[in-house]
This record gives sequence, C-alpha cells and structure tokens, in this order.
Amino acid sequence: MELFDLSGKVAVITGSTKGIGKAIAERMAEHGAKVTISSRKPGPCDEVAAEINAKYPGAAIAVPANISSKEDLQRLVDETRKAFGKIDILVCNAASNPYYGPMSGISDEAFRKILDNNIISNNWLINMVAPEMAERKDGAIIIVSSIGGLRGTPVIGAYAISKAADMQLARNLAQELSPSNIRINCIAPGLVKTDFAKALWDTPEAEKRSSVGTPLRRLGNPDDIAGAAIYLASKAGAWTTGQTIVVDGGSTC
Repeated sequence: MELFDLSGKVAVITGSTKGIGKAIAERMAEHGAKVTISSRKPGPCDEVAAEINAKYPGAAIAVPANISSKEDLQRLVDETRKAFGKIDILVCNAASNPYYGPMSGISDEAFRKILDNNIISNNWLINMVAPEMAERKDGAIIIVSSIGGLRGTPVIGAYAISKAADMQLARNLAQELSPSNIRINCIAPGLVKTDFAKALWDTPEAEKRSSVGTPLRRLGNPDDIAGAAIYLASKAGAWTTGQTIVVDGGSTC
C-alpha cells in the first residue's frame, strides 16, 4: 500500500459533489488524504463532506466555489490552507459543456464559457497552488480532460477543443513545474456514467449504442477514473509528468 498511500497529503478537488470528482475525493480520503470538497452549491458540498467525515473523521471540508470566479478559486485555496495548512494535490475536475450540436450553431457566449471554465480557470487555480508546492519541492496536479480532446466530434466540438487544450496545458506546465518536483498530468476518460454526460447514455438504447464500440463492452463508472487519480497523486506516479492517461475501456484503440 505504500506506493498508493496519501497519508498526510491535502487535496483540493473541484466539481467533487458527484460523479468523477466525488469518486476521486472519496478514494483519496480512503487512502489517507485530507480533501476539500467544492462545487457551486453549498448544500451538496456539505453533504459530501459529511459523508466522507462519517467514514474518516476530520478528513473533509466543504468550500463552495464557482470556477468562473477567480475570487472564488482564491477563497477555495485560502480556506483549504486555513483548515489543513497546505495543499499537496490539486484535481481540476469541474468543467462546463452548455452546448450540444455542430460548431456552426454555437453562440460566442457559450463558446467563451466553455473555454473560460475548462481552460483558463484551470490555469488560474494551478498558479494559485504551484508556488507553495515549489517551495516544498513536491506536488501533484491532475486535470480531468476527455478522449473528446483526441478525436473529432460533430456534437461536442467546443468541449473537445477545451479538453485538447487541457492536455497541452499539462505538457506546457510540466516543462515549467517539473524541475520543482511538481508533477502535472491529465486523465482522459471515455464515456462515464455521470450526470454530466447523461445526454449520451440516459436510455438503454443510447447506452448500448455508446458501449458497443468499446472493447470492454461497457461504459465507465466514476471509480474507474478515481483509480488513475490515486496513481497520479501518489508515490506510484512519482516519475509521471506531462502525460495524458486515457481511461476509456479501449474505445480509442
């Protein structure tokens, strides 16, 4: 277990009240980390933190934050430091996708929202936590991207563009941060059964259609992604940086 032990570590996970983010927070707490639960609404944040604390007393706090607000993100960082003293792990999981359809139909407002929330906010948050990690010569940053960033799509084009940009953001920042022993990587999930992706799997027919081309013949679940996050955040991933780990049941192979 030593390779995957997160005892003494503090993790901030955005978008962690459900789906992939919640699974990552729960598993990190299970592996010994203190975790900050964050999403836009206070109620769900409090509920998830309480669930985690019921299993691992004192392991979680709730700090609501809107990723579109730089001030909210700074407060998220400040409140985590106030509660736990430091930040060792950052998981940029929260993202937006308000539009399904061809690129010719997307409004400028929707396009900008996707790029702002899925790329620029990640860079904001990373730059807020990186200096203290550099001082300690230790840190792990994970961006939850998507296999949408690896191939074309006729329905979620702007989202896919933002996720491809996240992969490049990780590569660029790996060049800047890795000399300070800060590892930054992406996870690119395939289609996972979450509320965020519900439009793609929410009927038996849609789920069958979406999974038939996957070698493992099923869609993903949030824990499938949480395992990759534990690897990247722990000693097991100590020599991994600037990479995008694809977790998609084989669909891109």
